[in-house]
Amino acid sequence: MSRPDAGHPSSAIADTSRRARVLDAALTTFARFGYRKTSMEEVARAAHISRPGLYFLFSSKEVLFRAAVTQALERDIATVEHVLADIARPLSERLIEAFDQWAGRYIGPLTRDVAEVIEANPDLLGEIVETAPRRFEELITDAIAAETEREAARAVAQTLISASIGLKQQAPSREFFLERLKAAIDLLAP
Repeated sequence: MSRPDAGHPSSAIADTSRRARVLDAALTTFARFGYRKTSMEEVARAAHISRPGLYFLFSSKEVLFRAAVTQALERDIATVEHVLADIARPLSERLIEAFDQWAGRYIGPLTRDVAEVIEANPDLLGEIVETAPRRFEELITDAIAAETEREAARAVAQTLISASIGLKQQAPSREFFLERLKAAIDLLAP
């Protein structure tokens, strides 16, 4: 039996919104407990839905984890694209904001755990763990290439990404990360 409003556009929007909220709650729960210790019951409780309702949306913990990480990475990439496309702003400002969206917002006790859970379970995630970072590098390279030669832009982008990874590991706070990254961008970007 189907719901009477199942074909209605507002129903589809509500379902998409509900799914997004469940995936956000799942990612937070995986970060808090780790992949292995997270139960579907914990995710359902965090998402304020029943366990059967969660299983209706996602057939297994693995499927749920993959969907949660994919949503987060796709959202990050879309934000980075938007930030870098704003060519009315100086390149250095756009780069700092892009790196903040990609990595800076994952600095801190719980957010650091999100990154660690993702890094610890690449076999569960499929190709998104390779395609999203590649896309991020392409976006950064393209933004820099608009102001310098392409090969130089690629080297600068790769160096800034390497610097951001190192800073992310050392940073006690998001502010520290952004301050040091700004110094790197000021030195390297055109």
